[in-house]
Amino acid sequence: MGSHAHYREAHPLVFVITHYINLICMIMLAFSGFYIHFPFFSAGFMGVARGMHFVAMYVILITLVFRIIAAFFVKTATQLGSREVDTDIKNWLPQAENKHQLFETVKYYLFFRKEGVISGKYGSLQKIAYLATIPLTFIQAYTGFAIYAPFMNAGIFASGIDMVGGPMNMRIIHYFGMWVFILFTMVHAYLANIYNFAPSKIIFLWKETLPEGKH
Repeated sequence: MGSHAHYREAHPLVFVITHYINLICMIMLAFSGFYIHFPFFSAGFMGVARGMHFVAMYVILITLVFRIIAAFFVKTATQLGSREVDTDIKNWLPQAENKHQLFETVKYYLFFRKEGVISGKYGSLQKIAYLATIPLTFIQAYTGFAIYAPFMNAGIFASGIDMVGGPMNMRIIHYFGMWVFILFTMVHAYLANIYNFAPSKIIFLWKETLPEGKH
């Protein structure tokens, strides 16, 4: 798996840009979220932190909706190391390449299997993890609005607060949701570069990595 070529067809420029936007917003959300939870310097920064937090969340929601819609129109490679393209949505649907590979992939990452499994552009676990970020992002947005004073009394948020047992419980859910995304990002960065830094070169620098022996 480590010798796979990484071509631009696998990551069209539009998705490279949305990836950058998501990363920047995640950093802004984590930093401002920690500050709002525990102001670690001048209290006068609180207004800026809250503004930063909400702007980043609005941007990441807009980018998420755009990314979902774009999956039906933008063409990308559906196989690792291939320049053949098809609509991106096919990477997220069940593929023959992923069949019967979920548990084998789990075994590989738990060191019970020596060789990685062959898959499409994304492995079974990748698909599950990436798709899970969609509802998790909307849940974070919902819990964030629910604990924000101007919105917490609105019906849709007030009912949610009552359901979880009060605003403090909602705040705790939002706080731990942030840690889910932080841990996801750390694991994602590690697994993406577990063999080499070719995936980071293509997604951050849009620099292709050719197969071994080719220049």
